Amino acid sequence: MSEFEQIRQKFKELKCCVIIPTYNNDKTLEQVIRDVLEYTVDVIVVNDGATDHTPDILKKFGSLRVFNIHKNKGKGYALRLGFHYALKQGFRYAITIDSDGQHYADDLLKFIDKIEQEPDSVIIGARDMKHDSVPGTSSFGHKFSIFWFRIETGLKVPDIQSGYRLYPLEKMERMRFFGRKFEFEVEVLAKLAWKAVNITSVPVKVYYAPKGERVSHFRKVHDFTRVSIANTLLVFTALLWVNPFRFITALRKKSIRKFIQEYVINSSDSNMKIAVSVTVGVFIGIIPVWGFQMLVAFGIAYFLKFNKFVTVAASNISMPPMLPLILFLSYITGGLLIGYNKHPLKYSSGITLEWVKENLVQYLVGSIVFGIIAAVVLGTITYFLLRIFRKPQVVKMETSDQDQP
Repeated sequence: MSEFEQIRQKFKELKCCVIIPTYNNDKTLEQVIRDVLEYTVDVIVVNDGATDHTPDILKKFGSLRVFNIHKNKGKGYALRLGFHYALKQGFRYAITIDSDGQHYADDLLKFIDKIEQEPDSVIIGARDMKHDSVPGTSSFGHKFSIFWFRIETGLKVPDIQSGYRLYPLEKMERMRFFGRKFEFEVEVLAKLAWKAVNITSVPVKVYYAPKGERVSHFRKVHDFTRVSIANTLLVFTALLWVNPFRFITALRKKSIRKFIQEYVINSSDSNMKIAVSVTVGVFIGIIPVWGFQMLVAFGIAYFLKFNKFVTVAASNISMPPMLPLILFLSYITGGLLIGYNKHPLKYSSGITLEWVKENLVQYLVGSIVFGIIAAVVLGTITYFLLRIFRKPQVVKMETSDQDQP
């Protein structure tokens, strides 16, 4: 069995195909297809409404699986169509390669070797963006995308914009996407990362044709704007929903004893920082941001660099058993401050949302003041308890031989 036959067999065993989205790249498309076919016969070409000689080129290859989109809809749409078809055909993985000739087919082997080592991962073909042939705009976009991806996922990867990738199709089967153009390649990575799918990379070669010969369908203003809007939506989604949800899920899996041991006793944060985190969490838990206490607490702790676990845990002071008491004390505090009780209330008489609406001003004033008082009191108690029961944090200083006595 020849070397290429062995490689084709490996593609078959891994249930891996290659998807080539293309739009008006008739000068390079044929050679890209021929190069890929040396390594696998499972090739899917998605013709995204090309108006050049692309249809004539595709007719030369009888073994290709070809999809023809009547009108150009964008790279993201073409990829999504290719993924959907590949899943229906029983493929487990799909490697995407651009049709403009900037990728080298012999790098397909790197993806295959890597996926054998780390199954069900996303593998990005990381380009050397320091090469002299790389356009300045591409270098800027490269750094820009890495920065925002780290904000969205917490992951630092070497290349976000590379179209040379391996996708684990089964992990994407039930996912929904909104991107239809270049922004899709940012969206799909972020959403896979949020699903805890491993994202790794392999180094790949890249060829950028001379300026006069280079064909790019990336519209600098229009597409950069779309990518920026997508990043903005992904950042807000990560900060307001994905990160807090992950955080809260992890928090609920821990016992109180383990929580205190891990995030308080063994924390590298100072006693004051932990106490302030409790103070902020308690205040957020008492004021009327019903249903969003933990999200708000997490956001504030994230931006102000408090202890996130402690802040979110403290915001749970408004959990159901405590909520009626908090509403009652907030109402009483408000009455003392504004000088009257519109509806005198006994704690045992029942506190409902209707009652809150009827006494909104008194309740709002009272909740803020009572929240401040309770937060300061509990934060102060926390600080002194930490001073008594927590061992001082020892900071080890490294010294050179010359500093030794």
